[in-house]
Amino acid sequence: MTTSKALADIDIVVLAGGLGSRIRPVLGDVPKLLAPIGSRTYLDYLFDWLSGFGARRVVLSLGHLAEQIVAYVDAHPRPGLSVATVIEDAPKGTAGALRLVRRAVTSEIALVMNGDSWIGADLGDFVTVHGQHQAPATLLCVRVADAGRYGRIEVDADGRVQAFMEKQPGAGAGLINAGVYAFSPDAWKMIDAASGPSLERDVFAMQAPGALAAYDAGQVPFIDIGTPESLARAAAVIAGDRAGT
Repeated sequence: MTTSKALADIDIVVLAGGLGSRIRPVLGDVPKLLAPIGSRTYLDYLFDWLSGFGARRVVLSLGHLAEQIVAYVDAHPRPGLSVATVIEDAPKGTAGALRLVRRAVTSEIALVMNGDSWIGADLGDFVTVHGQHQAPATLLCVRVADAGRYGRIEVDADGRVQAFMEKQPGAGAGLINAGVYAFSPDAWKMIDAASGPSLERDVFAMQAPGALAAYDAGQVPFIDIGTPESLARAAAVIAGDRAGT
């Protein structure tokens, strides 16, 4: 992975307001951002990853158990990294959370990411490709052996999203949405124009074919820590990815 200053002037929005129902049997009343990965929290690794690309400002979109995350951030300040928090009073979904968090975003281009996924992708290259596409939003995508487990994305030769396919077990290898997005100003307008709670279903999937761009990161390390099984594997995945940086 390339270390750069690509994110120095870009706000990063981390969506972490979900209830964490799937992982609650393991974490109990601990939010996913503070899930233990070895001797550290997932949030520590996430901040390390973003700082490696020069990030200077992160906006945490919080809800359930927000007070724990705020207290942790306050107790563990990071030199050179400003962390703002926006707390929703009730679950609003990913699109609803972004409508609320928009007022806290200060940069023209913003990165938006789900707060429970680790992707060993080059965010500097991702931002560069987003600028080349000149699309409202660019989706960071990865290649996995079983795309049907997640829902596949169809992309044309020009890197434009043509379709979002539903989950289909046994569909084989393919390209999936990894939950990291580069936003230009028009992306916020798309969210405001939609009424539903889901960024993926109610905003992205409703756009015309070719309206959105995709960045193919290839077969990079990728894990969603939202289930007990994936959380148990997370330490090995993250350690392996960091060893290759």
